Amino acid sequence: MQIYKVGGAVRDRLLGRPVADIDWVVVGASAEEMQARGFRPVGEDFPVFLHPQTGEEYALARTERKSGQGYGGFTFYASPDVSLEEDLLRRDLTINAMAEDDQGRVIDPYGGQRDLEARLLRHVSPAFAEDPLRVLRVARFAARYAPLGFTVAPETLELMRQLAESGELQALTAERSWKEISRALLEPRPDVFIQVLRDCGALAELLPELDALFGVPQPAAHHPEIDTGVHTLAVLRQCAEHHQPLTVRWACLLHDLGKGLTPESEWPRHIAHEHRGVRLIGEVNQRCKAPRDCAELAMLVGEFHTHGHRALELRPNTLLELLQRFDIYRRPQRFEEFIAACEMDARGRLGLEQRDYPQADYLRGAAAAARAVSVQPLLEKGLKGAELGEALSRERLKALKAYKEARTP
Repeated sequence: MQIYKVGGAVRDRLLGRPVADIDWVVVGASAEEMQARGFRPVGEDFPVFLHPQTGEEYALARTERKSGQGYGGFTFYASPDVSLEEDLLRRDLTINAMAEDDQGRVIDPYGGQRDLEARLLRHVSPAFAEDPLRVLRVARFAARYAPLGFTVAPETLELMRQLAESGELQALTAERSWKEISRALLEPRPDVFIQVLRDCGALAELLPELDALFGVPQPAAHHPEIDTGVHTLAVLRQCAEHHQPLTVRWACLLHDLGKGLTPESEWPRHIAHEHRGVRLIGEVNQRCKAPRDCAELAMLVGEFHTHGHRALELRPNTLLELLQRFDIYRRPQRFEEFIAACEMDARGRLGLEQRDYPQADYLRGAAAAARAVSVQPLLEKGLKGAELGEALSRERLKALKAYKEARTP
């Protein structure tokens, strides 16, 4: 029985990056032998065991064969006679198909170290094209390692294109897709993730509403980059540079979907794109099974981001309606994330990445003014129910009028 460190732990050590999780492969052992040594079985599809002391996962060396559609359409063969090279051959990229023995020696049968030096994401074998999930995985790795200069090898991009055209991407479950998409959006270059998906035709299959934004012009006065899709990528990049959470990144990804529905005769203007986009955002949320916090913020940002940009011009009653829609009294964090998304949208414009966004402080101040209104005096007057709610709204409106007057030069 031989045990090897494999995959990401080897890759990241060679890149000089922190190693988070370690995967282990066991060659020359059976499931019975692993259990006899105290390892606890946890794998349903193939033999994976937990180490009796560390709790780390150890998988028996295995091969796999395509047996159906989608990510789960494989049969696995695990046996003591499966070699390390055979196990590594089934992996996606050469940089993930390296192993390390207990002496620190690297076993690299498929050129992973060469591709690390060349900064290439290259598939290990033609079997890459059997697993549609790998399209998303490679795009995610591209988003992670783009700052180091990594790109997708042309021949790998071609296999990804074939997968996109085959219809296999439709066999992916929403849960698996969301796991990859959400992880990719949190990488250092989430814009690269979207661009790679678009380059291989996968974006049109997975998020056609987003793909439709590329080539749609916007007014140059507000958007020097012109193209709505290019703008979305720039907004995502701003999200990463400002370390925004997943909720904000997801909202920013979808905020302009309505512009894809604007008739060409109305280009480059997009009147009421916010309202048109709400339906599309809802459909994408549902199809991707986005978590509730991501889905809700995306809907609100899509509908109200232009309110954010026009915050200083909003009338007090419009401002109050906005604050109430966000339920700032019980959900203050959601409004803060809305402000962040608006700021990223404003900065995601060619040449305007560093400009000030005074609307952020203005909106925070307005929320603070509304929250400062006390309900106690109204309760002491004996108000309750709908009457109390109306009186509280009137007091908050007064507070917002005073706030606006104080902020107006």
